[in-house]
Amino acid sequence: MWTKSHSIVTKEVTKEQMWKLFIDVNNWHTWDEGIEFAKMEGKFEKGNFFTLRPKGGPNVKVELLETVENKSFLDVTKFPLAKMFDNHTFEETPQGLKITNTISVTGILGFLWRKIVAQKIVDTLPHDMQMQIKAASKL
Repeated sequence: MWTKSHSIVTKEVTKEQMWKLFIDVNNWHTWDEGIEFAKMEGKFEKGNFFTLRPKGGPNVKVELLETVENKSFLDVTKFPLAKMFDNHTFEETPQGLKITNTISVTGILGFLWRKIVAQKIVDTLPHDMQMQIKAASKL
């Protein structure tokens, strides 16, 4: 399994603001420069799915594996012979809110999907997380 994480500590947003940002899947395109759209029907809860289209890519179906309000969520994208897990956590610390995003890839063809998809996501995490904080601070 291949795993990469990025964390940032900020006093600009609360865990409630970050949660509100992420559960509004249909508006992710307003702050995520890497996607054309994301669409979800129903609640942001375990077992539900959403579809997103990366810029220049095909539609991808993503399943929510775990959601803990104002604390964390874990989703999975299934590729041929591999899976990519995306874990987001929001933890209050004395220094501020610690936001962590961890990407993991498993499976026989994990090395391929890491090169095609996951590494690009990881490379943009620092910038993307700053954009998330900026957007969430307005909520």
